[in-house]
Amino acid sequence: MISHFSKDALLLDARAEIDRIVDTLRTQVLGTLHRRGVVVGLSGGIDSSVVATLCTHAFGKDRVLGLFMPERDSSGDSLRLGRRVAAQLGIENVVEDIAPALEATGAYSRQIEAIRTVVPDYGEGWKCKLVLASVLESNGLNITRLTVQDPEGKVDTVRLSPAAYLQIVAATNYKQRLRKMTEYYHADRLKYAVAGTPNRLEYDQGFFVKQGDGTADVMPIVHLYKTQVYQLAEYLGVDEEIQRRAPTTDTFSMAQSQEEFYFALPYHLMDLCLYGLNHEIAGDEVAAAAGLTEPQLQKVFKDIDAKRRAAHYLHARPLLSAGIDED
Repeated sequence: MISHFSKDALLLDARAEIDRIVDTLRTQVLGTLHRRGVVVGLSGGIDSSVVATLCTHAFGKDRVLGLFMPERDSSGDSLRLGRRVAAQLGIENVVEDIAPALEATGAYSRQIEAIRTVVPDYGEGWKCKLVLASVLESNGLNITRLTVQDPEGKVDTVRLSPAAYLQIVAATNYKQRLRKMTEYYHADRLKYAVAGTPNRLEYDQGFFVKQGDGTADVMPIVHLYKTQVYQLAEYLGVDEEIQRRAPTTDTFSMAQSQEEFYFALPYHLMDLCLYGLNHEIAGDEVAAAAGLTEPQLQKVFKDIDAKRRAAHYLHARPLLSAGIDED
């Protein structure tokens, strides 16, 4: 039991942790997997920037490939900042515009079809995003809603039918899955491994797409809380604009924070709550450290548990109808 719990519980020895991750990457990629280097999808965000930097420390700039995979809803900042990371590290990089492939799969048209069931006028020039109210403001079920913006800039938020919500999510998930397919194409041709970028908060809470950004050969930062990823970023000298940039989904055509899309609180408070829950810290200490009342903290804990239950499917391996004899 930790007494006088505070955000300092998340502090780590950045240099020692970097050395440990770098050594582990070399053992995993070169020894266990027998690959020659790694592919990293660069989004211009903190997680992919840290992973790319760690991989460059592990294998050298000549054995890391950075991939930019924009599509028509991507923010221009993502490509701009991702290119800055690649240039700073001196790694080879490739731009793969995935919009034509998404168009061919029907990803965009299926999303629009679902939206039109609740916003019939939605079409050319419109933008959208999914939003979730803070769990602290909800007294019951916290239901995802759709926010749309028409070509004149008028914004409206509407409720979704279950079918419309599921179809929007399913169509949008094409993006993460197509990106992962592209990463594995380059990994196969180079005999590289694919490095995943989820952190502990995302992986624990199921903030990833199955067979999309939740898939990789190695996951260098999956054990680190998001707050700790920022600590590594500072030590590694990741671009300051990336360190200051608020975490985004960069998935829908409207700008969207991770908090309004998925998490109950900003990441630095979610980390404290998740850490407190994981380490059985007294609720009053966790609440005080996060600036919450104890009833608010219990709402957050309930939301964490609900997301963990939903994430069981995302983490599950294929189920076999019988065991396989390997003798």
